[in-house]
Amino acid sequence: MGKILTSLYRKPGLIFWDLFILNLALISSFILRFDGDWPSYFNHNYFFVISFTGIIVLFFSDLYNKVWRYASITELFSILKSSALINLVFLVVLFFIQARLPRSILIINYMLDVLLIGGTRFTLRILKEYLGYSPVNGEKTRVLLVGAGDAGEIIIREMKKHPELRKKIIGLIDDDPRKQKLEIHGIKVLGRRQDIPQVIKKYGVEEVIIAIPSAKGKDIKDIYNLSKQEGVKVKLVPGMYEILNGDVNLSHLRDVRVEDLLRREQVQLDAAGIAAYVEGKVVLVTGAGGSIGSELCRQLARFNPQKLLMLDIYENNLYFLDLELRENYPHLSLVPIIASIRDRDKLDYLFAQFRPEVVFHAAAHKHVPLMEDNPEEAVKNNIFGTKNVIEAADKYQVERFVLISSDKAVNPTNVMGASKRVAEMLIQAANKKSSTKFMAVRFGNVLGSAGSVIPLFKKQIKNGGPVTVTHPEVTRYFMTIPEAVQLVIQAGALGQGGEVFVLDMGEPVKIMDLAKDLIELSGLKVGQDIEIKITGLRPGEKLYEELLNDNENNLATEHERIFIAKLEEVDEQKLNLALNKFVQLFRTGKASDYIRTLVELVETYQPQRDNVPTLTLIKDEAYPEIASGSE
Repeated sequence: MGKILTSLYRKPGLIFWDLFILNLALISSFILRFDGDWPSYFNHNYFFVISFTGIIVLFFSDLYNKVWRYASITELFSILKSSALINLVFLVVLFFIQARLPRSILIINYMLDVLLIGGTRFTLRILKEYLGYSPVNGEKTRVLLVGAGDAGEIIIREMKKHPELRKKIIGLIDDDPRKQKLEIHGIKVLGRRQDIPQVIKKYGVEEVIIAIPSAKGKDIKDIYNLSKQEGVKVKLVPGMYEILNGDVNLSHLRDVRVEDLLRREQVQLDAAGIAAYVEGKVVLVTGAGGSIGSELCRQLARFNPQKLLMLDIYENNLYFLDLELRENYPHLSLVPIIASIRDRDKLDYLFAQFRPEVVFHAAAHKHVPLMEDNPEEAVKNNIFGTKNVIEAADKYQVERFVLISSDKAVNPTNVMGASKRVAEMLIQAANKKSSTKFMAVRFGNVLGSAGSVIPLFKKQIKNGGPVTVTHPEVTRYFMTIPEAVQLVIQAGALGQGGEVFVLDMGEPVKIMDLAKDLIELSGLKVGQDIEIKITGLRPGEKLYEELLNDNENNLATEHERIFIAKLEEVDEQKLNLALNKFVQLFRTGKASDYIRTLVELVETYQPQRDNVPTLTLIKDEAYPEIASGSE
């Protein structure tokens, strides 16, 4: 049976089959219209005309480029279009040969063409889904699907196609009152969100799938908490940050992560504005192997740059990023570059050779405790490395330069934050005398980045605990890496030069709550299976982060999630004096000398502001008046 169907549905065999259908439909139209008198109204020339018309139209149509066992609405439109064209050409030819045709026949014939041509094709799908169905014996996991929308419909359809998964959807949950008691592919909506616990108990549900890709974090957390019962697994369809093309399939289903509980509304991008400054341009990303840099490269690749230069000092991450992008974007010109932003000569050579037109500067030392112990490295990399890239961009007339900054640059209490504020100052100063549009983007912590709190917590949970939190009240702003990068790229389109953009980070999150959520998502209980240990604030660590200091204001932009920080003017003479002093310190300076110079330059820098009584020895030597509490 399968072989006969396969051979039948091949061009040109299918064209002759369709010609038979067209003639059959035409005769049927006369029979339906005139009953037994149809031969007296029928002209035998009609056979020749409809066959001639059919061959011409069908040969050039797209009906034979379809895999009809997967036929859907798109294929139906092809049938409607081809049938309409056949009947139109049929009428025109009859007009020229002066053959009359009752008008009602044309309407009936069109409907029969669609019915018969479409029917033969959609039969393949019916045969595939029903006659080809082979039941799988054994127990099936009882599944409750939350979300009676497009994603839910796809999941139901896919599970019916794959009985080998041994899953049975017993019902749907949706908060929309209009969908209550309705069905999707035979699966009934059983209630709203608050009914989940009762539905789980009534139907013996073993797995809950959240099929709402656009759901906010608070909704996911609510559904997760309502579904938490012994023996019940909770999975979800990831958000559109992860499924950028909007497709959903069973391979996307995964366990709920702590990142999902913090998810916000999807970022709406001005794709045309981004494409205008990226498409067809040579784009350089420094720090390309890092968490932010690598995601920048992935998303920039979608906007079809002429060449993507990926610069990093660490070869392993860059190597794997290069492999990934070459596989996903085979036609994109990629140039992986092993280099340090501290190497001025190498940067000059690279800018002269490749002439980048857009630069995203993500290379930086970012770990607060390490930079507290090594302030000279933060100065060399975050300040002078940035200065090197700025000077090369200015010299070779880069169009746009976007610095990745940090919320730790606001009222900094640590070396890393202070060095990032100086980098912003360099951007502000350079923009005044350069044709390049320099700008910076501030944002808080990104979920899942290398060395961040969530990977650390996961490792501690895997090792049996304890999970370490520095202070029960410490809070941080969080966003996902894709969200942060999308907003950075969008800010690059908005910038006119000199701006420090601030991203809407949402509400701050308590690290203690984050630790508890992560323990529970791991299937464990706080205090019983895993302990949480308070370790005390580390050197340079704040209880909370800020996106603006007391002297800064937010200005709105065209994008609702991006703002401009109205900063004070940079004292360039003071900046240059500090830079010269740092150069001298590179030869003989101590750690305390670097910190003292940063304090002189960044007036809002107050080392260890939230933890003055426990200053380290270095801070005591540098600022005895602060350590003694006489600030």
